[in-house]
Parts: sequence; C-alpha cells; structure tokens
Amino acid sequence: MPELYSASVTSHQTTFGHITPFAFTAPWWAKNRHVQTIYGRYFGEHPTIAFESERVELDDGDFIDLAWAPKPTECQGLVILFHGLEGSKDSHYIKHAVHVLSQQYHCVVMHFRGCSGVANRTSRAYHSGETSDPKVIIQLLQLRYPDQPIYALGFSLGGNMLCKLNAEYADQNPLSGSVVVSAPLRLDACAQAINQGFAKVYERRLLRSMQANLKQKMQTMDYMEKVRVEAHEVEQLTSFELFDENVTAPLHGFAGAQDYYAKCSGLRFLHAIEKPTLVIHAQDDPFMNADVIPKAHQLSASVAYEMSQNGGHVGFFTGPPWRVKCDHLALRALDFFTEIGEKKP
Repeated sequence: MPELYSASVTSHQTTFGHITPFAFTAPWWAKNRHVQTIYGRYFGEHPTIAFESERVELDDGDFIDLAWAPKPTECQGLVILFHGLEGSKDSHYIKHAVHVLSQQYHCVVMHFRGCSGVANRTSRAYHSGETSDPKVIIQLLQLRYPDQPIYALGFSLGGNMLCKLNAEYADQNPLSGSVVVSAPLRLDACAQAINQGFAKVYERRLLRSMQANLKQKMQTMDYMEKVRVEAHEVEQLTSFELFDENVTAPLHGFAGAQDYYAKCSGLRFLHAIEKPTLVIHAQDDPFMNADVIPKAHQLSASVAYEMSQNGGHVGFFTGPPWRVKCDHLALRALDFFTEIGEKKP
C-alpha cells in the first residue's frame, strides 16, 4: 500500500456482547475532539477512486445512484458503504474506506436520495431510519452476486440506519457482517449535543446544505401540506430539532421530531441484531454525549461495541500534522470483515 496508509490495526479477536476499548491512540498534537473531527478532512491527503456510476430506478418513480469502485483481482465479497448526513462518494472517509477495502472487496457506495449531486424526483428525502432504499439495493446485489458474501459499512447517519436495518432483517439478514462508525444512536441526545458550544459550527454547516437542497426542490415541486414551512421560512430552521420537526418528520410520516427520534434511534435496535456487527465510537465525539453510549445489556450477543477516549466524529486519524493518515477506521473494518469471513463454515 502507499506510504499514506498504515499496517493492520488489530491482531485480537473481536469481543461480542461487550463494550471494549477501541485500539486507537490520537497523536499528541491531535487529541482535541474538534481537531480530530476537522483536520483530517481538510488537511489530509485523500486517494482518488475511479468510481463508475449506476442509476437504479425505483418503483415510486425516484432513483438511487450507486458508485462502484474497481473490482479487485482476488475478490472476497462485496461491501456496500453508507455515507453520513449530506455525504457522498466524495466524502473523505468514504474514499479512504474504499481505498483500503478495495484490496480484497468489491466496494459500492449507495447515495441516499438527493446526495449524488442530482436532486431526486420526489419530495421524499432520506433520514437516520430510512431502510427501504438500502433493502432494495441489497436485494439487487443478492440477485447479481448470489455466491458472494455482502458486508456493510455505515458512517454517522448511515451507521445509525445500518443498526436499524440489521435489526429489521433479524435472522433473515443477507449481510454477513457490518461495521458502524460514529453513529448517532440516540438522535434526541445528538440533536441537543450538536446545538451547544463549538459543535454548533457543524450544525450550521450541515443545515445550510440541507436548507439549500430543500429550497431548490421547492422550486420544482409542490411541498404544500408535506412540510410545515414555506420556502421563505426554511432558513429559520436553525437547529436539527427545528428542521426535523418541520421537515423530516412530516415528510416521512412521523408525528414530530421526538417521534422520529424515538422510532429511529439505533440504540433501541442493538439488542435485536443477529449478524456480527462492530460499532465504533469515540467518547469525545462532539456530535454526541454520554446518553449515546449503550449499556452492555443493550447489546445482543452479535454486537461488539468498541470505544476510544479520543477520535472525534469520524476522525480517528494518526500521524504528524504534515502527513496525517486517515485509514485507521478502514483497516479495522477490513480486519473485522476478514475475521467474520474466516469463521464462516
């Protein structure tokens, strides 16, 4: 691998049904939660992936855009990647994950509706508990590659969704294993945490993107009685809770923000997951607070929860300031998928 990347990060077996330390040590100069969250994205060196696009038409007239990475010569299976809020195949964490995993796995990124750079055709969008579209794509992969194991890797919002998805599949889960990174497992607590202190910088940046996308779609389709605001009021939604109360909830059939949070928070689904799932968190994640951390009794025997003291939100980078390495999460996922594959009968 290029010098930009590290060696394998684990040599131990995953401990399921328990909360254990995540093997990550932040550099001395990058232990701050915000440095870990921001620096790698803007100052790290990121790989270029030769993605090929595919558009999957949906029964409701909308579409899902996939981004396929080159297939490795010796392929151990498929990995479907789910990005975070307002993310895409161009997100730095997606690029690093694909670069590492593509050594052994055929990787495909599923864009949530409207996240591929092209507005989707319906008023419907995506949210932290939207599992119907991923199920369509996973079924498509099953049909195309019936002899290949399928794994999943979800970041942030995509990770929370993946917890819910795995629980809904129960013992019929077509995924051989999953890795969940920096997931907002208590959506209500996360909405509060990101609305405080410096974390509001992240909230404002994400909301600006969400507001712009909504206003653009409002110019081409009727949102009357589908959301609780008009186009000129969208910019007044200055917190996630306000946006979810007035847009996300009514648009997707929830009574309000709290109803959405209660029904879609991944924490309530961890006990029902029956396929090997690794959940990775940093204790200092600025998007979250202590309420997000599960108790051991909330984990099923198939869920391993690994937490580090530092790492920020989808950070976990190492190295000196002039050459940071953003591969730590991807290498842990690679080790986990390999471990799961070796245990299969």
